[in-house]
Amino acid sequence: MNAPVRRLSMVVAALFASLLVSTTLIQYVFAADLNARPDNRRTLLSTYARERGEILVGQEPVAKSVASDDEYKFQRVYDQAELYAHVTGYYSFYGSNGGLEQAENPFLSGSSDKLFYRRVSDLFTGRRAQGATIETTLDPKVQKAAADAMKGIRGAAVALDPKTGAILAMVSQPTFDPNRLAGHDLSAVTKNYDALNKDASRPLLNRVIAGDQYPPGSVFKVVTAAAALSSGDYTEDSTLPGPAELDLPQTTNTLPNAFDGACGPNDKVSFTRALAISCNTAFASVGLEIGADALRAQAAKFGFGDALSIPMRVTPSSVPAELDQPQLAYASIGQYDVRVTPLQMAMVAAGVGNDGVVMKPYLVQSVIGSDLSVIESTDPSELSQAVTPDVAAQLQRMMVEVVDNGSGERAAIPGVKVAGKTGTAQHGEGRKAHAWFISFAPADDPQIAVAVIAEDGGVAGSEAGGGRVAAPIAKAMMEARLDR
Repeated sequence: MNAPVRRLSMVVAALFASLLVSTTLIQYVFAADLNARPDNRRTLLSTYARERGEILVGQEPVAKSVASDDEYKFQRVYDQAELYAHVTGYYSFYGSNGGLEQAENPFLSGSSDKLFYRRVSDLFTGRRAQGATIETTLDPKVQKAAADAMKGIRGAAVALDPKTGAILAMVSQPTFDPNRLAGHDLSAVTKNYDALNKDASRPLLNRVIAGDQYPPGSVFKVVTAAAALSSGDYTEDSTLPGPAELDLPQTTNTLPNAFDGACGPNDKVSFTRALAISCNTAFASVGLEIGADALRAQAAKFGFGDALSIPMRVTPSSVPAELDQPQLAYASIGQYDVRVTPLQMAMVAAGVGNDGVVMKPYLVQSVIGSDLSVIESTDPSELSQAVTPDVAAQLQRMMVEVVDNGSGERAAIPGVKVAGKTGTAQHGEGRKAHAWFISFAPADDPQIAVAVIAEDGGVAGSEAGGGRVAAPIAKAMMEARLDR
């Protein structure tokens, strides 16, 4: 064999060897990853051929699959679509995106390893393959009350059962219609997705648990109060400095109250009254006294910094790691670079209401197989002991005073003792402040804890604080839960 033919044969042999190696890698080594790719058409067609499991609120499906007469076999349909859009997410030819459709996709699609024996049984019995059903913890009355009260307001509202951590409502505004993203007309789906994705109001974003996060403003004063009371140096009756402006250390700047004048006679105010009227100077003074380490440690006990899954991933809330004295003063009233999710602030309210115990939040109550057997269920679990029962009792009384005789009076419910805290959070020069409210009720035996944020002050603009805009939304949610 002459040299050129020999070299050519070696090249051809190498090419065949490469082909064999690549085929082996694709079929065996990379097979699982390739099958799991959301853009794998074969995998998507095979999943569309299987009836996807339902997502239930109460006993009503808010996401289900119905038979279709095209190659996809089943069409995903969302009832009360805009009401539950951020809970369900959506499932389309482009895969599962957002909400439970994505977080619980292995169960809904029937591909979870926990459904293996059911798949084998279906194969031998000839039964149609089917995904599992996801039963949520949502209370449809609270969800609807939140959505109705939030109409026309950009922001978020969330409610928890303080004793279990079960999520009772999750509303993010603006919302969207997942049916527009779940169709089989790919050009229409692409057009709808592009329009939503380019919308400056970001309707696809679940503001309850993700996004850029918010400065909490004065609702964070509950955390500052918890840290102070836990130090043993303060009680709910302690007298605090409450001047019209607080001279900040290390600078010639001052920190003012949100209202004109001092917080009490002779520039003094009780701790309880300071929370009731949301006295900035008093809480900044307390923050400077207890120190940054105590403030961060207390926030961590409420869940700040924790990477939670509900099962959707929750963006961790944070208090800055480094704070000089002026920054600490502002952080103590929920400003500077303190950033939170509404879910985190609901956890703060729930922890106070639950005698200091913060329960881990969860959205899925159970996973139910096609034979109605329970594959998985969620048991309530303790996340942390944020404060002692004694400190919690003091905070409860202080927060009741906010509603009874302070800035949160619009959250009052006749015949029910309500505990709450208002907040108005600055978030940029010349921009309207966010309006906040957190609460729980009944204060002596809480059945619901709520956090509401109305971006840019909601419909009332920059003149509105949390008590004017956010508190009535929280009230409507609490009333729905308590059948008031």
